Amino acid sequence: MTIELNPNEVRVLASLMEKSVFTPEQYPLTLNSLTLACNQKSSRDPVTSLDPGTVQHTLRALETKQLVTSDGNSRGRAERFAQRLCNTPYSELQLTREEFAVLTVLMLRGAQTPGEIRSRSARLCEFADNAAVDATLDGLIARPGGGLVARLPRKPNRQDSEYVHLLGGRVESAARETRQELPEAHPPAIGAAPRTDRLSQLETRVPELERELSELRDLLVVRDEGKDA
Repeated sequence: MTIELNPNEVRVLASLMEKSVFTPEQYPLTLNSLTLACNQKSSRDPVTSLDPGTVQHTLRALETKQLVTSDGNSRGRAERFAQRLCNTPYSELQLTREEFAVLTVLMLRGAQTPGEIRSRSARLCEFADNAAVDATLDGLIARPGGGLVARLPRKPNRQDSEYVHLLGGRVESAARETRQELPEAHPPAIGAAPRTDRLSQLETRVPELERELSELRDLLVVRDEGKDA
């Protein structure tokens, strides 16, 4: 399958994909809820400021491409929107839970290493370790009919390569490189936690804070929509 989307289309689709898992009780999303999801300041890179008109225009373009569906606007109810890129009865693309999580994170956050994907996809799918993320990425690269993900050449002084989704344009996937262990500039002080342990603790804490913020925003959206009903 060949799909090429602009950045706004990627953001709208990925936000719908994420919220279908995070807040299934609110899904499909109204235009207002989707606009808020697109413009979240957490779990997004880059952070956007799309107005409802731009989001609605993007939705119409995605409907034309048969990647979004709406339930119409009957009986005075607000129109609601759902993605049909993958894992629906109308989609050619059927992904595993792991593949869905990886693709969604890459669409929302841009280029990511396996470790970053693992720490940032916990609410979508729990990966046992980075090797499990690697296996999922390899499957997305080698999908029959065309890959959905590409591996970028490893940057200097980085242990792992970054990966990108291919829905915004084709990128040639680089060959896998042997992981490079970075030397420590100074030995850790006696009694100090190893640097890798401190990083692991931070990687665990940041998604927890992001989840708490996201849940607070979702509660505010539900409350506001209840007042408008």
